[in-house]
Amino acid sequence: MKLPLTTKVLVIGYVWPEPRSSAASGHVMQILETFLEQGWDITFSSPAGHGEHKADLAGLGIREVPIELNNGSFDIFVTELAPDIVLFDQFMMEEQFGWRVEKCCPDALRVLETSDLQSLRHARHQRLKDCLKSAPDLQDFSSLYAPALLEEFELMSDSDIAKREIAALYRCDLNLMISEVEIDLLVEQFGLPRSLLHWCPLMIDLPVGEHRSFGDRAHFLSIGNFRHAPNWDAVLWMKTTIWPLIRAQLPQAQLHIYGAYTPPKATALHNPAQGFHVMNWAEDALQVMSAARVCLAPLRFGAGIKGKIVDAMLCGTPSITTPIGAEAMHGDQPWPGAIACTAQDFADRAVHIYRDQALWNEASQAGDALLAHRYQRTVHGPALIEKLHACLKNIKQLRKLNFTGSMLRHHHHKSTQYMSQWIEAKNQNTLPTTE
Repeated sequence: MKLPLTTKVLVIGYVWPEPRSSAASGHVMQILETFLEQGWDITFSSPAGHGEHKADLAGLGIREVPIELNNGSFDIFVTELAPDIVLFDQFMMEEQFGWRVEKCCPDALRVLETSDLQSLRHARHQRLKDCLKSAPDLQDFSSLYAPALLEEFELMSDSDIAKREIAALYRCDLNLMISEVEIDLLVEQFGLPRSLLHWCPLMIDLPVGEHRSFGDRAHFLSIGNFRHAPNWDAVLWMKTTIWPLIRAQLPQAQLHIYGAYTPPKATALHNPAQGFHVMNWAEDALQVMSAARVCLAPLRFGAGIKGKIVDAMLCGTPSITTPIGAEAMHGDQPWPGAIACTAQDFADRAVHIYRDQALWNEASQAGDALLAHRYQRTVHGPALIEKLHACLKNIKQLRKLNFTGSMLRHHHHKSTQYMSQWIEAKNQNTLPTTE
């Protein structure tokens, strides 16, 4: 297939990107910026309303087009646009709009940006709930963290969300995966061809200049969108258990918690007398991270990789997390801080790094090395473009090799088309009647 002179990309977003609110949106923006560097023509569309912190896509030269669910006007829009690549942001967008893309521009390369494997995150959340239900006072979560891939598969395989998500992955020509652990899980346990998956982690420019020193920093920091369930669970665990253990050793310690879309249940936890400060949204996450001495990320469930920890490394800030927080993030490199499985160990390690300047400096330097080793935009950006070019050139052969995906696209197209026609007929009161 001959490549077009100017590649046209349609992105169908679950939300309008808010890179200062979530790592998922930050990753989408990194992908868009990579496309812009190629001179590609980009249209971003979404059925969602605009959030408080929406990125200025138009200012970057990206066309913005709102769309609606179950509305035939999308067919006209996408037919006229005739994109070469359609990027679905999260699998639910492929479910909703994939069959329309199939109908209107069947030759477009279909790419899914997963952000994280949502069925894995949901399964781990349920496992934590079950664990706490049977042992409410449990503080050692070693058995929950990073079990064998077979155990994860058994936990996920009967769930509705896993079946929907895996089907969407098959229906796409390429899936962007942020976590190597998730790639292994999909290939080794779910049987997806590795050729359908492309490792595309967070892509950053390495920091320039010196980080703020140990002596110029103070306090602990935790940050994350409150709408993201793992972040809210981490805040609760800190409030009830971890933070009291830290304050017992550092009576004057302060914890600043930042997050977008702070709900009343979070602001209710604000208690300056305990050094527990719920600070709402941070205008500049890197600025507040650079002022903190230690980042706390006590994640008891989750998936993908963690933007807050990459931000910490960008600022030279050591992080204390769990095996879930560290999963797929550091490969064979030393962790820039500490990894703990119990509340007491988490608190002890946080206090140790907070007090020990030599240990703090070592962790800060490990973060610089890890960023350079795994997250450079100048490495992953070109690799992504190269992969997309290869898929565009060989799309017919790729689809022949992915018979399961072609079969699922066929049935999804037909069944969703019939349902859409039924909804439209019902709305217009033109359903056939029976005697």
